[in-house]
Order: sequence, then structure tokens, then C-alpha cells
Amino acid sequence: MKIKYELLKNDNKARLGKIKTNHGTFDTPMFMPVGTLANVKTLTPEQVKETNAGIILSNTYHLWLRPGEDVVKNAGGLHKFMNYDGPILTDSGGFQVFSLAKNKKKDIAEVGVHFKSHIDGKPLLLTPELSIEIQNKLDSDIAMSFDECIPYPSDYNYTKKSTERTLRWAKRGLDAHKNENQSLFGIVQGGEYEDLRKFSAEETVKMNFDGYSIGGTSVGEGKETMYKMIDYAIKYLPEDKPRYLMGVGDPIDILEGISRGIDMFDCVLPTRLARHGNAFTRTGKINLKNAKYKEDFTPIEQSCDCYTCKNYTKSYIKHLINCEESLGGTLLSIHNIRFLIKMTEEIREAIKEDNFENYKKEFIEKYENSK
Repeated sequence: MKIKYELLKNDNKARLGKIKTNHGTFDTPMFMPVGTLANVKTLTPEQVKETNAGIILSNTYHLWLRPGEDVVKNAGGLHKFMNYDGPILTDSGGFQVFSLAKNKKKDIAEVGVHFKSHIDGKPLLLTPELSIEIQNKLDSDIAMSFDECIPYPSDYNYTKKSTERTLRWAKRGLDAHKNENQSLFGIVQGGEYEDLRKFSAEETVKMNFDGYSIGGTSVGEGKETMYKMIDYAIKYLPEDKPRYLMGVGDPIDILEGISRGIDMFDCVLPTRLARHGNAFTRTGKINLKNAKYKEDFTPIEQSCDCYTCKNYTKSYIKHLINCEESLGGTLLSIHNIRFLIKMTEEIREAIKEDNFENYKKEFIEKYENSK
């Protein structure tokens, strides 16, 4: 079946919802851990589930190159291949083409994008049709349209031409989509320009996708510019379908997105921070490499209910990180992912009680101003 979205409640623009998929139902707002290569780095599927993740993301570009979409299809699809029975979203590969292409050289044409593999330099061509074909074979619950992730900054003329081409690619991808059990989301582009965001949103909605994503954010622009990009687009997206902000995982940015009506988020940030010894806390990020944690025998956060905080101390995790033991990254990844998901759980409760703005204000005050 296609996904089914139910909007349960609004608190101003913040939305409480529910999404039903072939592999389970999850509540929104929701943060998605990123499992780029069919795994969330350093974690087992069971550990991911214990964070109460409602849905995870895997990457079309990476799985196309290794092990290949046919290998995944022959294994029974992505869920069976990675032994994960919860909802999965696959992104289109577009962002990776533009960020990882060998030597950053690429030729963007109407047919698609010519570029070189970041692995071995092999020439490749990724088209809207091929991106969708790969995702059809991966058999994720939600697939994404192929788009150009517009660099920031880009001038108006470049952004306009790119946005128009992304709309043509979206139509081609929609026509190529053959997996009747998989939903397909459209992606709104338009850079930092209000009229182009409006144009992209309105034209993408006309194609009647199963959900909509706001793309082209978190690519180097400042926070206020990112928030304007959301504002420029979201007012034109339908109320009865999910809204997804791509590549955003900072706690403050999640709060700002939810306050504007976003339902879903993803980012590699929590696991990337973890591998470098950093942890989210209610009073801001901390770096466990710091000397002051050498004999700190308390958990990362007393109020956290994650496996890491229930069982391990800052001192022990610091020791693991300093010794480059992979368990350190695992324990911090568990905590960081659970931190963001627990935050979205609390936000859902706040929306139920018409208290989201107070929650947001108190969270930001403590996160940014505590010492």
C-alpha cells in the first residue's frame, strides 16, 4: 500500500500526525536516523529500534554502487537485506552526486548528471528514471524524486534554471515509478529566492506526490536563510500530506522546522558527532575528549533513558574514545539518536497540550544559555 498520513492536531503551525506504512506506523514529528549503506553507523537494527526510531533513511547512490540494487532486490528488498522490519525511506542519490562526485566535477544535463564515482573514478550517469528504478528495486516504503541540490550561494538565473529542470526531472521520475507498494515524495527547490520557492512548491504539488520535501537547505547557508527557505515553501504544501525537511538534525533547527509545520527530519549529525566524541545534552553539546571528564563517573545526562546513560559513565566513554575503541562511537550514537527522538516525543506531547511554543522557548533557553 501507499503510506497513509493522518493529521491529528495543530498547535499554531506545529503538527501532530501519524504515518502508516507497510512496515509499521509512526508518529510525527519524527527524526530519522540515517543508515546510508543499509546500516546506521556502528549500530545493529535492534539498537536502532531501542532508540524508538519510527523510520530510518538509506541512500540510493551508495547502495547503487555497493552492493548494487539487484543484490538488494534478490535478497528480498532492503528490509530483509539489512534485517530491519521498520519503515525505511530512501533518498534519491541527488545530494551525494553533487557532494561526493570525484574531484567535484559533474556535467548537469537534461538527461541527468554525468559524474565520476567517489570510489574508483568510474564515469557514471544518474538520471531521474534510474534513480527511481533503483529505489523501486530497493523496495523502501518511501522513495524520493531525483533533484539537483542547488549549491549555496547560487545566483538567481542559475537557481531558476535548476529549479525548472528539477520539476521536469520530478515528472519523469513520477512516470517511471512502478512500485505500487512504495510511496514517492516530491522535492521543492528554489534556493533562497521566495518566488522560486513558491513556483517550485506549487508546480510540485500539482503532480500529486504522496508527500513533499523541502530540499536545498543545510548546504552552507546561515540559519535565518534556512528558516526563510522553509517559510517561502511550506505555505504552499497541502495540509493532508507529510512534509519532510532534508538533512537537518540540529536540535534548534528541528524545533524551528516543527514551528513552521515540518513533520520529518533526517541527518547524519548525531552519529557523526558521536564518532568524534561529542554528545547532545539539554544544556548543549559536550566533548567527552575533554580532560574534565576523566573521573566523571556520572552518565552523559541523568534524565536520559537511553541504554548508554543507564549503563555507562562519561569517564568510561572518554576512555573508549581516547583509545579509539569503536564501542565509544556506538554508545554515543545510541545516546545522540535517542536524544533527538526523545525530544520529538516530548514535542508531540507539547502539541497535544497546546504548549509547543513554551516547550520550544524553554528548550532553546536551556540548550543555548546554560554553562
